[in-house]
Amino acid sequence: MVLRVAGADPGTSSLDWLILEDGGVADQCRFIPEELQADAGLPVRWLQERGPFTLIAGPSGYGLPLVRAADCTEAQLSLMTLTRSDEHGFGGGVHGFTRLVRALRDSGLPVVFLPGVIHLPTVPVQRKLNRIDLGTADKLCVAALAVAQRPEHDTFCLAELGSAFSACLVVAGGQVVDGVGGTSGPFGWRSGGAWDGETAYWLAPLAKRDLFSGGVQSVPDPVLGRLRFRESLLQTIAGLQAVTPFAEIVLAGRLLETEPAFIDDVSADLARLASVSRLESLPAAWVKHAAQGAALLADGLAGGHHAPLVKQLRLEESAGTVLDWLSYRHAAWHETSEPRTK
Repeated sequence: MVLRVAGADPGTSSLDWLILEDGGVADQCRFIPEELQADAGLPVRWLQERGPFTLIAGPSGYGLPLVRAADCTEAQLSLMTLTRSDEHGFGGGVHGFTRLVRALRDSGLPVVFLPGVIHLPTVPVQRKLNRIDLGTADKLCVAALAVAQRPEHDTFCLAELGSAFSACLVVAGGQVVDGVGGTSGPFGWRSGGAWDGETAYWLAPLAKRDLFSGGVQSVPDPVLGRLRFRESLLQTIAGLQAVTPFAEIVLAGRLLETEPAFIDDVSADLARLASVSRLESLPAAWVKHAAQGAALLADGLAGGHHAPLVKQLRLEESAGTVLDWLSYRHAAWHETSEPRTK
């Protein structure tokens, strides 16, 4: 029996898909936001024309603990997007993410939604407190690709530098143990990274689109913005290293393609902390790393060649929701509470 799987990367600049057949690259595709805006059903038809599939790792946003698309409720769907009811229809990131997820859910395709870092049992509880984004599902997929290329017990920091957000994940002994991402992470190309609480209060009420601004592209002086990016990334990774020592930093993300000279400067900065390498792609793959990692996880979940990778990352033990660890007065969380879904 042929094992045919697919994985997605719902990035800000594009939606990438990679198909693996018996572990090898069989097909791949990139949809730009304008294509998705004109025809939200395009990715589903592309997959249907290339089936049948054993399993598909779908776009998962902030993540769900291995939920089959056919079983995904509206409450769970909202946890993948975290968009307030007064902002439904927000067009940030890849346009129509919610419509795409619903189309996949209703397609009959064997789609599963992957967890984010906060769902993993390998991350100590204290690192989850008052956090939602320790690394979204796509960042976990990039980490999975990096883990697959390294010895089973390797320890390193993955710095995923996307076209909007920056994220850093720490892998120790081959498992993800820490992370900061998106609006809790370092300065980004489009996003300003971790929010100053006073700034958030002063600008409230915030809109989802505000989370996609404030980064390098929002700073009038591009030299100043790039300097802030470099220092913020260095500070973030040094802080993670103080808790979990590592000797390697692995760079990945869209900026490696679009801003190669700037990434050379970033690499020189980070070389003060550890050796710096760049994440390699699978043979014959050109789509983004997250789509490649998602396809590996789909292969592993389907019992393929990468089943040991899924076991090593303990994906099948992922649990809870992204809201479980909030201790603010509106969150009403406590250690024995059931996972919150609304």
